[in-house]
Amino acid sequence: MRFSSNVKLFVLLVGIFLLLGYVHYSFFNERLNWVWCEASNRDIPVDEDQRNTSLSKPIFRSRVQNIVSPERLLYKQPSVLVGRTDVMAVTPWLAPIVWQGTFDPDLVDIIYKSMNLTIATTVFAVGKYVRFLRDFLETAEKYFLVDFNVRYYVFTDRPDNVPSVTMSQGRHLSVIQVPGSNRWQEISARRMEIIQTAIERQISREADYIFCLDVDSKFHARWGAESLGRLVAVIHPELYNQPRDRFSYERRPASTAYIPMDEGDYYYAGAVFGGFVEDVYTLTKVCRKQLEKDARNSIEAAWQEESHLNRYLLYNKPSKLLSPEYLWQDFHGKTKEIKVIRFSGIIKNYAEIRPNV
Repeated sequence: MRFSSNVKLFVLLVGIFLLLGYVHYSFFNERLNWVWCEASNRDIPVDEDQRNTSLSKPIFRSRVQNIVSPERLLYKQPSVLVGRTDVMAVTPWLAPIVWQGTFDPDLVDIIYKSMNLTIATTVFAVGKYVRFLRDFLETAEKYFLVDFNVRYYVFTDRPDNVPSVTMSQGRHLSVIQVPGSNRWQEISARRMEIIQTAIERQISREADYIFCLDVDSKFHARWGAESLGRLVAVIHPELYNQPRDRFSYERRPASTAYIPMDEGDYYYAGAVFGGFVEDVYTLTKVCRKQLEKDARNSIEAAWQEESHLNRYLLYNKPSKLLSPEYLWQDFHGKTKEIKVIRFSGIIKNYAEIRPNV
C-alpha cells in the first residue's frame, strides 16, 4: 500500500513538471515569434547579394547532359597510342585543350545536336566597330556552329547601321542599344557589366551556352560543338609559347586583377570566352565587381576586362581550353602547330577606328 502511494506521488510530480515545461515553451516560443515578426517590419540593412533571393535571380537553362552517341554510328576507332605529339592536349587539371586532330568533328557534332541546344553569341559593335559586323555575321553563318540553334546579341550605339544578314533556320539576331564612349578603354571595361545585365534580362531564358566574341574578327573554317563546355577560354595567339613571366597580366598589387610574377597557367584572350550561361554569368558578375572596385580606387587594369578575366580564370579553372586556332591574328603567319585557322582578328588601323588611341 505504501509503495502504491509513492508511485502516485511520483506520477503527480512528473505531471506538474511537464505542465510547467509546456507553459515555459509556449511562452518563449510565442515571444520568439513576436520578436521575429517585429524585426521583419523594420528597415534592417541587408547585403545586396542576400537581397537578391532566388525569386529575383535568373533561372538558367544550362544543364549537364550525358554524352549519348546514336546506335550504329560508324567512325574511326580512337587510339590511346596514336595522335598529336607536337602540342599538349590536356591541362594539369585535366581540362582538354582543343586542337585540330584531337577530336572527331562529325562524332562531336552529332552527339551535341541531339541535345537540341541553343548557343547565345554576344558581340559589341560600338562606334566605328559596327563596320566589322557584316563580315563577322556572314562568316559566322558559314562556319560557326552550323546547324545549331544560335542567337546573336549585338550590342551597339548605332542600331540603324546593323546590316541585314540572311540567317539560317534556327538562328536569330537581337540588337541591344548601349551607350557609346570617347574612350575605347571604357567600352572594353563595361563589357562585363553589359553581358551580365543581358544574361539577367534575356539570355538566361533563351540559351544553354554562350560565347562572347570580338566583332573585329571573322571565321575561316569550321567551329563546332567541340568548343562547348562549362567554362571555356582561348589561349592567346601571341603568348601561347611564352613563359608566364612574359604574360601581360596586371602586375600592380593595388588592382583586383593582380597576378604575381610566379603565378599563372596560360594567358587567355578577352576576345573569346564562353560556357554554360550560368557559369559565364558568374564570371561577368565577379569581373564587373572587380572593375568597379578598381575604378573607385582610380585604377585601370593593364588590359581592362581581359586582365580581370585572366585573374578570374587563374583561380576558377576553365573546364575546356581552345587552342589559338580559335583566335589567330591575321598579321601573323601560321606556325607549325597551327594546322587550321578557324577564327582570327583582322588587320585594322586602330588610330582610325578607335575614339582615342
